[in-house]
Parts: sequence; C-alpha cells; structure tokens
Amino acid sequence: MIRLKDIYKEYENGTKALKGVSLQIDDGDFVFLVGPSGSGKSTIIKLITGEIQATDGRLMVNGFNMNDITEKQIPLMRRTLGVVFQDFRLIEKKTVTENLEVAMRAVGATTREIQRRIPYVLGLVGLSDKAKQYPTQLSGGEQQRVAIARALANNPSVIIADEPTGNLDPARSLEIMSLLEKINSMGTTILVVTHERELVNRFDKRVIAIESGRIISDGSGGYYGNVR
Repeated sequence: MIRLKDIYKEYENGTKALKGVSLQIDDGDFVFLVGPSGSGKSTIIKLITGEIQATDGRLMVNGFNMNDITEKQIPLMRRTLGVVFQDFRLIEKKTVTENLEVAMRAVGATTREIQRRIPYVLGLVGLSDKAKQYPTQLSGGEQQRVAIARALANNPSVIIADEPTGNLDPARSLEIMSLLEKINSMGTTILVVTHERELVNRFDKRVIAIESGRIISDGSGGYYGNVR
C-alpha cells in the first residue's frame, strides 16, 4: 500500500511542487496518475521511490515509513517496487537475459533464483524467443516489454510505469497497457504516470488527476478535469 497524507514538497530553488497532496493506493489497485507537465507527477514518483524526501506530510510505501527511513532500509523498500521508464534504459551490450540478470543480482538473487525467474517473466511478457537477443535487435515495443520483465524480475508488489508508452506508436502503446492490465490481474499493484488522454480512456481504471501540485480529481472510468 502507498499512502500520502498532506504531502508538501518545496525544492531548494523555491519551486512548490506539491501543495498538500493526499492519496492512497491499495494493494492490487490499477491507477493512472495524470496531469500536465510541471503538475507534480514526477515529484510524487520520486517521493515514492525514495529519491527525494517530502518537505512536510506523511508517506508510507509498502510498510516503510518514508519520513524516517534509514539508508539501510531504502534498498529493502526499493525491492518492493519495479520501475518502468519511457526510454527503456536497457544495457545495449547485454542480451535480454543478461539485462534481467543484472537487475536480479543487484538485490542479491542466487543463480538458482535467476535461472528460475527469468524464463518465467520473459514468458509472461511474450518474449521467450528473444532471450538471447540484444536490445538493438528489438522493436520499441519489444524493448519496453523487456523493461517490464526487468521490473518484474524481483517479484515486486508494485510496478510504477513512468510514461511507459511515450516512445511508442498507438498500437504498441495499447499492447503495453494491456500487458500491465494482465500483470495487475495477477495481483501486482500498477501505477501508470501518463499524459495520454486517449489511452487512459480505453481502460476503465481509477484516474488521479493532479494540476499545479494539487489533486483535482480522483475517480474511475476516464480522464478527469481539464488536465491535458
């Protein structure tokens, strides 16, 4: 579960990115976080992943109190999260399997765990036949599937997808969102940050809209408010 209570964030340059944000994402939820550039979406993600700390308010992430989390606890907290980025962030000189192996070894997975888990997640994202290929040999949609497999490699309870379809055409974007929906149906919490109105409207999910550092709507079934 992720819970933000009266969260404020002011950066050193004086920018007030969040102004009293409160929201809760329960285990098993599928949530779109939408809003224009500069609305506060990225700040919320950075707070959840422990990259930055709130100026004021309370934040809980999967049982960890982010207000007083220690440096030793941050890696443990991050193991509960899988993050998917717009630009894939794959290592070009490593195969698909090797990219996933790097992610698993980073958290201390054993060789036996790696050998069992990687074929499973590649099968889940439909890339069993691409295991030995390199990212440059794959299409953009396939690269994003590898990125999703990597996010799933350590069996996180939450997947955060930050503009996961930003570099893809509409057909591939729909495929990626359908894949995330499938993963959600298996019990993983999904938080998708996006500005793509049409894509959000294709899925009957909860939509949290933020603008100018404040939540302006929170509901299901489509895009809310005047967010673009």
